[in-house]
Amino acid sequence: MPEPVADLWIQIAEGFYVDAQFPNCIGALDGKHIRVKKPPHSGSRYFNYKQYFSVVLMALADSKYKFIIVDIGAYGSTADARIFSTSRMGVRLQANQLALPEPRLLPGSTGPPAPFVIVADEGFALTPHVMRPFPRRNLTDSRRIFNYRLSRARRYVECAFGILSHKWRVLLSSLQMAPDNATKVIQACVILHNFVRIHDGSSEVDDFEAGTSSSSAGLDQTLHGRPGSAGLAVRALYEEYFSSPEGALPWQMDVVHGRL
Repeated sequence: MPEPVADLWIQIAEGFYVDAQFPNCIGALDGKHIRVKKPPHSGSRYFNYKQYFSVVLMALADSKYKFIIVDIGAYGSTADARIFSTSRMGVRLQANQLALPEPRLLPGSTGPPAPFVIVADEGFALTPHVMRPFPRRNLTDSRRIFNYRLSRARRYVECAFGILSHKWRVLLSSLQMAPDNATKVIQACVILHNFVRIHDGSSEVDDFEAGTSSSSAGLDQTLHGRPGSAGLAVRALYEEYFSSPEGALPWQMDVVHGRL
């Protein structure tokens, strides 16, 4: 998979703005557990919270259901947030080494410029470049709108996982091989998935969009410390934008003004 450059990030962000109406979004992030046979002498390292043995496919997807960056092979018992933070993708993002474009104004707004962000669920930590939903408790109208808009963008990675498993059905059953070999099989499936998405039609997409649950109003489950003020400030900027006439969808202004 080619390493993304600034022009590619801009292209991905334009796709999310057109398809999901979420500006300055450079990808949807999530992890998928792939079943594997219990490796000998591995203890509980591969045993996940869903009560089976797995390795994790951590992936960043665009609005065309293609994978941009992946990390494969983490223990199933490890939390998604920890996998991401210790992966090469997470380390390079934190060190600002992913060639992200400079912050820019949100469409129709007068400022300040907003950084480009990745959207993720409540299992990930909030940072200036990773947006997660507000916790369910004490949601205001503007925060509920923010969660809805984030969920619209985040569903693309869930649909991408569904299309991947549906197309390459070896992933629907337990991989009866060593973890290193399982990682290679998953890598091959990811590459083939991107190839098919580029050269084939999108007939599978509607089924997975209709069947994907993408509620982002879950409980606050992050166990990696409280978010920094920079991440909170960026999320507040997006919250204000989505609740403003410039960023709101037509029905959202009815919610803000109490007409719905």
